[in-house]
Amino acid sequence: MSESGNSPIVPGSQAHHARPVLWLITLVAVGLSLFQLYSAGIQPLGLFYQRSIHLMLIMMLAFLMFPVFGPRRPRGLVGWLLDATFFAGALVTGGYLVVYLDEIINRAGFWSQTDIVVGCIATVTVLEAARRAVGLGMTVIGLIALLYAFAGPRGDLPWLGEWLPGILEHRGYSLDRLVGQLYLGQEGIFGLPMGVAATYIFIFVLFGAFLEITGAGKFFIDLAYAATGRQRGGPAKAAVIASAGMGSISGSAIANVVTTGAFTIPLMKRLGYRPHQAGGIEAAASTGGQIMPPLMGAGAFLIAEYTRMPYLEVVKVSILPAVMYFGTVYLFVHIIALKQGMQGMTKDELPQMRDVMGQGWHFLLPLAVLVWLLVMNMSPMRVGYFAILTMLAVAVMRFLVWMLFAAPRQGQPVTGERLAIATRNAMMKLVEGLELGARNAVAVSMACAVAGVIVGVVGLTGLGLKFSSMMLAFSGGNLLLALVMVLLASLVLGMGLPVTASYIVLIVLVGPALTAEFGVPLLIAHLVVFWYSQDSNVTPPIALAGFAGAAIAGAKPMETGFQAWKFAKGLYLIPLFMVYNPEIIMGGPWPLLIWTAVTGLLALAAFAAALEGYLFTRIGWPLRALLLPAIVAVFYPSLMVEAAGAATMLAVIVGNWRVSRRT
Repeated sequence: MSESGNSPIVPGSQAHHARPVLWLITLVAVGLSLFQLYSAGIQPLGLFYQRSIHLMLIMMLAFLMFPVFGPRRPRGLVGWLLDATFFAGALVTGGYLVVYLDEIINRAGFWSQTDIVVGCIATVTVLEAARRAVGLGMTVIGLIALLYAFAGPRGDLPWLGEWLPGILEHRGYSLDRLVGQLYLGQEGIFGLPMGVAATYIFIFVLFGAFLEITGAGKFFIDLAYAATGRQRGGPAKAAVIASAGMGSISGSAIANVVTTGAFTIPLMKRLGYRPHQAGGIEAAASTGGQIMPPLMGAGAFLIAEYTRMPYLEVVKVSILPAVMYFGTVYLFVHIIALKQGMQGMTKDELPQMRDVMGQGWHFLLPLAVLVWLLVMNMSPMRVGYFAILTMLAVAVMRFLVWMLFAAPRQGQPVTGERLAIATRNAMMKLVEGLELGARNAVAVSMACAVAGVIVGVVGLTGLGLKFSSMMLAFSGGNLLLALVMVLLASLVLGMGLPVTASYIVLIVLVGPALTAEFGVPLLIAHLVVFWYSQDSNVTPPIALAGFAGAAIAGAKPMETGFQAWKFAKGLYLIPLFMVYNPEIIMGGPWPLLIWTAVTGLLALAAFAAALEGYLFTRIGWPLRALLLPAIVAVFYPSLMVEAAGAATMLAVIVGNWRVSRRT
């Protein structure tokens, strides 16, 4: 769940570090993971202790992993001095809160000069760590937020306020007031985003890391191939299913592309998919990993915290929309396979389901424990802790069974030397998992820290309410236009922010307008914004997952991005469906729920068919044109109109099937 694609699956691994730095990275990373396990399952810590220690260790890791001048240039004397300075800044800003927290709380609102100085160091350190771990765009947006806070007649930069449009004007704030908000309050750097990153998100990132190093990724890919490989376009369908499975582990679009895509894209090309199609299919499927329960990237935890709903409820209501999304991508894949006359892979080329389950069934046990504990209403942080313990226990039991029974049958009797080697390898795997979990968490935690800065400024200046007024004015009170504005805003933000940060900023800005002015239920507003925050992965000109797929497929990035955009149309339609059919999320009578789900799936299938001009056989332009108003009718809040639309779509689909049977 390493953040939306702005970092590789193992952040910082591309840098060439000296051996002492590698040892120090391992030491800090393992220390961070052990601290998180201790606070998750043994001794929970107070709010500021947990968040400040977490951020301190994350920033120390960022400055070690990402050299100041980039991974391809040697640090040099200047680089070492700068990195050491920022490393010390991370240590000071986290340690100061831990050591002096009681005194700081006692003088709340009357900050000392030392408080302000350390707060300034903390803000600069956070922005620099985010620049290295997430990208320059994140830091630039954070700096713009800071400048906006100073702009105003009472701010430290009053001249800047003269350049602001009337609706964006505010009183302006001094350095002391802003630092108090960002560093010493609960609505800035250590606000809710950092709280979620330092508790729920990290523990599930660590769980995903342990699954990854023990081979769960290969298990899910093999499982997908065994299930779909013999069908038309089998590897592409396997990519869709494997990405859904991998998404439940990593929750990152880029991580999904580089892991599942390394296997699926070459096979898709061999089967007959064009390179840009193969890369686009993988990118669209991998993006679905971030909306796939139970993890949904980091979204499920953030949505639960913001809406004050149980985490399990957020997961439950997200299942059907995620199934609809993957169903749409799967159908696109199937239609292309039919159009191009593709066949599946042969039985000899595929793994057998029995063999796959025999070798990897134990990966399902921790997931089963995770779901069971969630159903028992245990805290998600504790659930992640016990899921990790289950993963380790299952791995140890599997090793012991192999050592006691399988090894002797293979002519490898148990000896003291073999046991020592196996134990050493197991300990190295454990350290590797702890380190990988911490490395993968750096990007998302730094994104949450800078998002906290932006949220703090929004709260201080009242920008959220002003943005809501602008949104209402520009849309003229039309809900559809307002949703289009949210979509465009998410695309612009997505060019500089990872998914998690984009969601946080957007929901703070547009959430009040969607709920208060347009009457969208709170949970649906959050889901819509979260879904739209994914679009930078598949929407040109910044289609991050599409570009990663293009690199593996050997295709042109922009062509692959447009293919990903086409295959991921569910990302735009399903949120609209949730808004205009709220019972699908908020609940209602079973007949109504079934009707809504069926018509929604039918509309998505008809949309794919209309876009491709093919379903069972070719569909002519008149019928494709007829399908479009029928699809729109399903979104209209009238049962008669919905029924007419559904009947039209069904008639076209059945007619197309009958034509295919005759020909």
